[in-house]
Amino acid sequence: MGMVGFLVGVFGGLLLSHAAYATVQYRGMLMIVEEEFSRPPMNIVMELVLGLALCIWTALTVPGKFLSILPHSDENRLVSLPANLDFMIFNHRGKVFPLKQT
Repeated sequence: MGMVGFLVGVFGGLLLSHAAYATVQYRGMLMIVEEEFSRPPMNIVMELVLGLALCIWTALTVPGKFLSILPHSDENRLVSLPANLDFMIFNHRGKVFPLKQT
């Protein structure tokens, strides 16, 4: 299912990009004939809906099985915390910001 799902996702992305390109071409054509753009044609809207549905389906099926994040779960034995939490160091982006001098 992995390769088929990936190809369905690529096809959905190609449909979305083609619908965007077709919409830009349609707006350009409307500018040439000096008409107002109200909405894209129905075939572009259907292409957008189909591409979106394929991308959503791929996003929900391709990643696979969700794992538990609970540390004491039977499914997830790799997660463990040290017994002494006093000396744990967390690296984060907060050290980039300077401290306020009072």
